[in-house]
Amino acid sequence: MGPLQGVKVIELAGIGPGPFSGMMLADMGADVIVVDRATDSNKIRLPDCNGRGKRSIALNLKNAEGIETLLKLVEQADVLFEGFRPGVAEKLGVGPDECLARNPKLVYGRMTGWGQHGPLAKTAGHDINYISLTGALYAMGRADDKPVPPLNLVGDYGGGGMFLVTGILAALYEVQRSGKGQVVDAAMTDGSAVLMAMFNSLHAMGMWSPKRGVNLLDTGAHFYETYETRDGKYISIGSIEPQFYALLIEKAQLDSEIFGDQNNPAKWPDMKGKLTDIFKTKTRDQWCELMEGSDVCFAPVLDFIEAQTHSHNVARNTYIEVDGMTQPAPAPRFSRTESQVKSGARAAGEDTNEVMGEWGFSEQQITQLRDSGALS
Repeated sequence: MGPLQGVKVIELAGIGPGPFSGMMLADMGADVIVVDRATDSNKIRLPDCNGRGKRSIALNLKNAEGIETLLKLVEQADVLFEGFRPGVAEKLGVGPDECLARNPKLVYGRMTGWGQHGPLAKTAGHDINYISLTGALYAMGRADDKPVPPLNLVGDYGGGGMFLVTGILAALYEVQRSGKGQVVDAAMTDGSAVLMAMFNSLHAMGMWSPKRGVNLLDTGAHFYETYETRDGKYISIGSIEPQFYALLIEKAQLDSEIFGDQNNPAKWPDMKGKLTDIFKTKTRDQWCELMEGSDVCFAPVLDFIEAQTHSHNVARNTYIEVDGMTQPAPAPRFSRTESQVKSGARAAGEDTNEVMGEWGFSEQQITQLRDSGALS
C-alpha cells in the first residue's frame, strides 16, 4: 500500500499544486482526507487525477463547531496542509499556532505562490507570474520570439507541489528524531528559483548567457532541438555528447565536414537550418525506424494522448485507467512498498460519516455536528 501507509494527512481543499501534493502523498499510501467546504457537499467532482486516492469530508470552517471539529482531527493527524493566502488560516483559527498547540508533532504545510512573507506575499498571482520573477520564464523560448510559458509545470507543480511534498516528507522524517512538528513554507517562487540552480552555475562558469535561445539547452544548439518531419509531426534530438553526436551524423547521413564542428555556437544557426531541411525529407515514423532505440538521444514528440500508447510507456505501465479515465500511474516506483491508486476523485463530503467514525467520532456526535451546521 505504499511507503506512507499509516500516515494521516488533512488537506484543506484548494486548487492547483496543493491537491497535486495530496495526490502524490495518497499514491504513496497516506490516508489523505480532503476537508471540503460544507457548501460544496455532494457536489460532483469532475474527473480529476489530483483527487484520486483521497477521501472527502464537508466541514463548515465558518462555524465555531466546525473549527473545533477540524482541530480535533488535527490532534490525530501527522500532516495538515493548506493553500490559502498568508493570514487566512490564522483568521479562521486553524493556523500553525492553533494546530501545533493541539498536536506538537504535526507537520503543517503551506502552499503559496509568493511565500508567507515579502512585499508580494498577499497579492494574487499564477504560475506564469511566479516563474517570471525567478528568471525561469525568461529563459524559455526562441531567440527571435517572446518567452513561452511551459504550461504550469515549473511554478505550480515543479516549484510548488513537488517542493511541498519534499518538505513534508523531510519534516515527517525529522519529527521521528525530535518529537516536534514544524511549518513547511513552500513558495513557488522559491521552488522555481531552485529549479534554475544549474543555469546559475553555468552562467558563473561562463557557459550560459542570460539571452534566450542561444545556449546549449534552450534551442540554441542544433543538436538539442525539435524538428518538423515531412508529415507535419515532430521529433526531438538531444545528441550532446560527442559519441552520440557522431551517431546522429551516421544515422541521418550528415556531411561530417559541414556538421563536424559541433560545439561552435557561431555555426549553430547554419547547421540548424540544414537539419531543418533534412528532417523534413522523412515522416516521423521513418525517422523513428532509423533512430529510436539508438544512442542518438532521439524520441518522437508525442501529444499526451499518443504517449499513452507508445510501446515503452505500455511496457512500463506508465498510464493506468481509474474510473474510466486514463491517467499517469504513481511515480516514483518502490520495490517493496508499491504505490497504488485506491480510488478516483470523490464528491465533496462523500466520505464524511466513514472518516469521522474512523477518527473517533460517535454516530451521536456526527448527528449533533450535522444539526449544528458544522458538518454537511
